[in-house]
Amino acid sequence: MKRVVLKRLCLLVLLPLAAFAGVRDDYARQWPLSLSVADAGAYRVVLDRSVYAQLQTPALKDLVVVNADGAALPASLFDAEQPLARAADAVEVPWLPLPGGDAQSRDIASISEIAADGSLRRVVMTGDGAPAGLGTDYLLDTSRLGRPVQALQLAWPAGQAPFDHAYRVDASDDLRAWRTVQVEGRLVDLQNNGARVLNDRIEVDGVQAKYLRLSALRRDQPALALSAVRAESVATAAPDWQWEEVAGKRVVDKQGRATFVYEIQGRFPFERADVVLPGNSSNEWVLESRDGEDAAWQPAAGQWMAFQLQGNGSRSAPQPLQRLNRDHFWRLASRTAADDAAPVLRLGYRPEVLVFLAQGQPPYAVLAGSARGIRTDAPLPQLVDALRTQRGQDWQPAIALLGKGEALAAADTALTPAPAERDWKAWLLWAVLIGGALIVAGFASSLLKKPR
Repeated sequence: MKRVVLKRLCLLVLLPLAAFAGVRDDYARQWPLSLSVADAGAYRVVLDRSVYAQLQTPALKDLVVVNADGAALPASLFDAEQPLARAADAVEVPWLPLPGGDAQSRDIASISEIAADGSLRRVVMTGDGAPAGLGTDYLLDTSRLGRPVQALQLAWPAGQAPFDHAYRVDASDDLRAWRTVQVEGRLVDLQNNGARVLNDRIEVDGVQAKYLRLSALRRDQPALALSAVRAESVATAAPDWQWEEVAGKRVVDKQGRATFVYEIQGRFPFERADVVLPGNSSNEWVLESRDGEDAAWQPAAGQWMAFQLQGNGSRSAPQPLQRLNRDHFWRLASRTAADDAAPVLRLGYRPEVLVFLAQGQPPYAVLAGSARGIRTDAPLPQLVDALRTQRGQDWQPAIALLGKGEALAAADTALTPAPAERDWKAWLLWAVLIGGALIVAGFASSLLKKPR
C-alpha cells in the first residue's frame, strides 16, 4: 500500500515537468549545486543572501531548480520553522569489521592501537582460538563527534546480492561495558521488476557514546561489504539569524512630519527589525512597509523603545514583525523629535529551504530572478510525509550546496515583463463584425442608387 501511495505521489510530482523545458532563457542568474550524496533522489538547498537579492516575486515564484537539460524540477519551499529547514549533520565516521565468530562474548577492549583522543586505529582480537576472517559485526568509532547520534547511514557498493539484514546497536565508552540503544534495525536492498526497496538508515534515538557496535541478529546472514558509515545528529535549533543593514534617507511628508525611508532589493523573509544610531541613543519607533511606491503604508511592527548605551554595551532587543514580510519599501517614524541623520535599519531573517526531486541528468542548478518564469509548487510535503512514514520520522533529503552565482545570457531581458499577449480571438471577432457591417452598408448603398 505504501509503495502504491509513493508511486502516485511521484506521478503527481512529475506532471508539471511536461510544461517546462529550457527555462534558463527566462532567468537572470544561476547557482550550480554540489550534492552531498549521489543518487539520493531528494535534496534540500538552504537559500543564501545572493539568491534572495535576485528574487523578484513576493511568493518567490521566480525560483526554480533545473537539470543539465534545462528542465525545471519538482520543488517546494519550506520556512525556517519546519523540520526540513533544520539540517541533519551527517559526518562520516571510522568503522572496523570485527573478526568472525561471536564477538559479543569476547573482549573487544583488546585493541592493538588506540590514539590519545580515544579514537581507534585497528582491532586485533586476542585469545586462543580467535576465529579468522571477517564476520557480520562492525565497530564504529564515534569518539570525535562530541554530540548525540540520531541515526546511522550506511553505504555499500552496487552489485551485491539482494538482502534484508537485521542488526542490534550497542554503545560503550570503554569497549567493555555495553548497553543496547537499538533492539532491531534493518538494512534492506531488494529489487524486483525494476522496483527497488532501499533502507540504509538505522535510528539510535540520540545516543552519545565513544563507540557503537552493529551486531547481526541472525548469525547465518552473510557479511555486508560496507563502503562508508555516516553518523547523523539532527540540529535542535533553527538556522541562525541573518541581518540586512539598510541606509535610509530623511523625508518630510505633507503634514510636515519627518520620517526615514528605506528600499530593499530582493525578497527576503524578514521577521525582526532593529534600529542602530551612533553613540548613546533612545527613542520610540514605529515601522511601516509597502510593496509598491503607490501603495498605502501598512504597519510592520508595533511601537517599541530602541536604546543603545556604548559604555556598557547594552542595547535593546530586536522587535518582532507582525508577519513574515518581503516588502520592498520601509518607513521608520519617531514618536519624538528625530535627528536629521537617518538611522540604520536592520532587518533579520532566517534562511528558507528549497527541497527538490532530482530528475534527469546532473549537474543541477538553482535559477532566480525573472519577470516571466513561474515555479509550480509540487506536492513535496505529502511525498516527504510518505517517505518519513516509510523510513522514519527523522528522515531528511540529502544536502545540496550552492556554488558561486553567475549571470545567465538572458540577464538583461529576464527582469523585463513579457509584452502582453494580444487577444487574437477578440480581434478576429471584431474584424468579422466590422467586415459584415461594411458588406451590409455596401448592399444598402447599391440598392439606394437603383431607380424605383
